[in-house]
Amino acid sequence: MSGRKAPEPAELPLRERKKLRTRQRISDVATRLFFERGFEEVTVAEVAAAAEVSAMTVFNHFPRKEDLFLDRIPQGIDLSVAAVRDRAPGETPVAALRGLALRLLDEGHPLSAVGHLPFWRIVYGSPALRARLREGMDELEAALTAAIASHPGPAPADPQPRMTAALAVAAYRGACATSLRRLFAGEPTGTVLPAHRALLERTFGELERVLPLGG
Repeated sequence: MSGRKAPEPAELPLRERKKLRTRQRISDVATRLFFERGFEEVTVAEVAAAAEVSAMTVFNHFPRKEDLFLDRIPQGIDLSVAAVRDRAPGETPVAALRGLALRLLDEGHPLSAVGHLPFWRIVYGSPALRARLREGMDELEAALTAAIASHPGPAPADPQPRMTAALAVAAYRGACATSLRRLFAGEPTGTVLPAHRALLERTFGELERVLPLGG
């Protein structure tokens, strides 16, 4: 997904920084082509040619064509795991994930979903991209399950980390789907965004209240 480029960590070796730049260039080129012509109409070979790399190089960075467009799935997983792992003392995993979701929304981050309507029109219009997105949600759920189980914080360990993770992912996904449907129907962004923020707060708040130990 296109958007603001992630900064290159200065401490990375030159070789790693070059790899990050190559990955970003491939992603940017692929996103442009997909927007211009449609996801199904563009081949990996065409992306490689436009980015001036080999098809093998493309697959070295993106295992599947769908990952060229949904390239922020790993970043979303990393941010979510970090939110659980590094949460404040006494804060539950659900509260930490709610804070992350609200922060991404307030920053206008591409991972906030709402506010990037052209991108989501392409995703919802492609069976292959929708399937990859579902897989990404499964990957996020598995990573959060492990993080919740491994980092219980000062409270006793969550007796059902998989349930907590699954419900948190479902809460976020459901809130985003609800707000995107409103945007697809033509409601103005200025109306939907505040309602989406309130929906996230309410949904995660209710989830935290019903889960054991608050999540």
